[in-house]
Amino acid sequence: MTIPFLPEDNDQIRARREHLEGLRALVGNVYPNKYERSQVTGGEDTVTAIIEKFGPLAPKRPEGEKPAAEEIERANAELNKTEVRISGRVATPPRLMGKAAFVHLSDGVSRLQIYVRKADVTGLRNDGEGPADGWQLFNLLDHGDFIGVAGFLFITKTGELSVHVREIQFLAKALLPMPDKMHGITDPEIGRRQRYADLISGSLKVEHEEGELTTRQVFERRSKVIKEMRRFLDDHGYIEVETPMLTPKATGAAAKPFKTHHNALDIDLYARIAPELYLKRLTVGGFERVYELNRNFRNEGIGYRWNPEFTMLEFYCAYMDVNGMMDFCEELLRTSVQAIIPSMKLPYGEIDLDLSRTFERLSMKQAIDKYWPSRWREITNFSITWLDDSESTLKALNFLLEIKGLNEPTEQAWLNVNNYRAGIVSAPTETEHAKNIEILFADVAESALAQPTFITDFPKQISPLSKASPSDPNIAERFELFVAGMEIANGFSELNDPEEQYRRFLDQMNQRERGDEEAMVMDEDYIRALSYGMPPAAGIGIGIDRFVMLLTNKHSIRDVILFPHMRPERKAVPEDAMDLEPS
Repeated sequence: MTIPFLPEDNDQIRARREHLEGLRALVGNVYPNKYERSQVTGGEDTVTAIIEKFGPLAPKRPEGEKPAAEEIERANAELNKTEVRISGRVATPPRLMGKAAFVHLSDGVSRLQIYVRKADVTGLRNDGEGPADGWQLFNLLDHGDFIGVAGFLFITKTGELSVHVREIQFLAKALLPMPDKMHGITDPEIGRRQRYADLISGSLKVEHEEGELTTRQVFERRSKVIKEMRRFLDDHGYIEVETPMLTPKATGAAAKPFKTHHNALDIDLYARIAPELYLKRLTVGGFERVYELNRNFRNEGIGYRWNPEFTMLEFYCAYMDVNGMMDFCEELLRTSVQAIIPSMKLPYGEIDLDLSRTFERLSMKQAIDKYWPSRWREITNFSITWLDDSESTLKALNFLLEIKGLNEPTEQAWLNVNNYRAGIVSAPTETEHAKNIEILFADVAESALAQPTFITDFPKQISPLSKASPSDPNIAERFELFVAGMEIANGFSELNDPEEQYRRFLDQMNQRERGDEEAMVMDEDYIRALSYGMPPAAGIGIGIDRFVMLLTNKHSIRDVILFPHMRPERKAVPEDAMDLEPS
């Protein structure tokens, strides 16, 4: 039976199917259930484990030179005593040399050479009905097939650790050709859609650019940093919990949710946009330090920094304020990175990030003032005091809109802004003023924040879950961490006054009525929870995907998510787009 959506008019694929039928006749079941590996390394003998344990026994030699014959003989006297059973993917097309051949096996991380000789290799049938012709079995293999081999270790004349194969067993057929070992998958979209092929490509590619991580290494680093962050929180007394991913209300952040329906309960549910309000309910209940590594879902745009499904680390600490949380966040990130990259120096595109130095702290207004270009300042006479006034803030924003698309801002642009504002009577509301400051920050300062920088003192009107500053009731005790122009974390002193929180929810509902689909909805149960009393607390959410982008020098969030969301494929992928291995 053929698979209708796999290509059939390819010489390589036809040859692979012919080999599959030949193998079926030779060994019976061509997809056996298991293969038992030896344990001479102290655990299961993977290719990597064998290389790590026995590789050091290979004679040392200058690059391009063969080791001395006596050194090889001495090493083999020891290695030949070691019998191994290993398995893996055929990582290179078999090299036949008369009645013998060399080929490499890969476990996805490392490669180990095997040597097969017609005179002393036996094939194993997978139905238990005795031996098969091992040399015939070997000649039916294709690049990418899975096999198991048993034999003894030895060093070749060129000094390479290898396995002299005595038994060979077929484990699984690769019906499709492998990506080219020199170029791999050249189209990143194919790599993201077909992550399995992308991972294979990275393991088979012969050469990599200096400092370039393979796809597997990217996700291994992701796994390591998450493990380190968990360890740090555990060591500081935090308890990991799980909160609902399907919720009756889309609360905890300002975002558009995904909506579904539960048939048995006959209620609408929403995919979680943030776990914040559930975690704070736990703080009310007595969990003084709590965290969740969570998946969130937001029905919004897709871009190099946004994916509809993403990973967030969110945690809360009772009796801590926004300043303590900034200190703790900085220590957490620095400690986690140092465990993986001891220097804490990270190349990210053209930026040399340095997480070893103290993170800068700027208020949102200070950041706008600092990065307002000098030429713009000459034209507008802008100063930070403008941002305290709603009219002046709006004029600054209109100036940005006026010069958008111009190669060089002009005095005429500023004159146009003043003429436009002359006929307007009503001033912006407090909420509009707050949003205008936020837009100015995003347009003027955000992309300039290369090194780690905490942005503080957000307008209260755009921070509905955070406490107001005791020194200025219009300012929220909130911060965001920016690195390489990207928001990495968002935290604040948590609002724990139920009456104030109720008023904030009402204001959010008014914004929804005026057309803001991302404004929050009323959460009566959360107000009830706060009414039982919540201690002073600080909380934070850290975007894991973006953080991993920085650690792996990847500039699209899709490259640090194993299976990112993509637009549906419109047509079949051309065979040459994957640079298939030539036949």
